[in-house]
Amino acid sequence: MQSDRLDELERIKLSGGRVIEWNGLRIMGVLATSISIGDQQLKPFIISKPEVTVNKREDTDEFMILTSDGLWDVISNDLACNVVRKYIDTSSYRRRSLKENRKRTTNAAVFLTELAMACGSSDNISVIVVNLRH
Repeated sequence: MQSDRLDELERIKLSGGRVIEWNGLRIMGVLATSISIGDQQLKPFIISKPEVTVNKREDTDEFMILTSDGLWDVISNDLACNVVRKYIDTSSYRRRSLKENRKRTTNAAVFLTELAMACGSSDNISVIVVNLRH
């Protein structure tokens, strides 16, 4: 849960919940995000309606990393991007087969997952890498 989201902190408090510092801010000392599906025991304090941000794609966009907070708890954006760049090497994307490109994005996702575990992440870790080059 982002500490700068005062609106979310207030919403949780008004619903009777508490935000506790426990390896980061956590609702009732358990959940690190205030928007979630599942987590039935925390239902009064969390919402399932996602926040959606729409960004216009740029020609310079290389890839997208979709992941849970288990990765971001221990890996910076810059490190994750550098790892993915090394795996997918977008400069030679067009010369490889579709199967080879899929293998590279899968390997990047697997490596990021293993790296997060090696860095001591104690949360769930799911990673998907999407190559945005045509």
